[in-house]
Amino acid sequence: MKREGIGELDLELTPRVQLQRRMIDAIAQTMDLYGANYSFGQLYGIMFFEDRPMTLEEMKHMMSMSKSNMSYGVRSLISSGMVTKLEEKQERKDLYMAETDFFRAFRSFFTMKLQREIDVMNEALEHVLPGLQELLEASELSEDERQRCLIDYAKIQHAVEFYQSLQQFVDELRVGDILPYKGGA
Repeated sequence: MKREGIGELDLELTPRVQLQRRMIDAIAQTMDLYGANYSFGQLYGIMFFEDRPMTLEEMKHMMSMSKSNMSYGVRSLISSGMVTKLEEKQERKDLYMAETDFFRAFRSFFTMKLQREIDVMNEALEHVLPGLQELLEASELSEDERQRCLIDYAKIQHAVEFYQSLQQFVDELRVGDILPYKGGA
């Protein structure tokens, strides 16, 4: 769903900036589709087109966001590997730079999202499988309940296999062995 804001055309802007804004909106929409905050997607898009590192204050003014929201957004982008906090500072202020290689940004963002899913599911699977096994071994279990447990056990075994395959995919994506495009400009 397209949102109002930075993606909207403003006839007072240069054609290049209008095109940048359209791209920034597309980046934000794409990140929103995968569960990232739309505003953080806009922030990444703005930083993507900057030719220099930015301070939180500069980002705050460009995005018209509170400093606390801006700080949270930057931390979120850093944790996804889409933004880097630089070692050097500008007038004692931290500097941040967006990853401009789409492959690296994609790889960082999606491996983080997929790894989180895998971790959540594996934690549940590690608890549920032994519990089902215990139920199946219980002598007081009715035959009807035993059959239901066997069906659930088969479904959960399938989930285990899926998440093992997904982990392998994530590991390959993390090192860049899964896609023909390797990035770089």
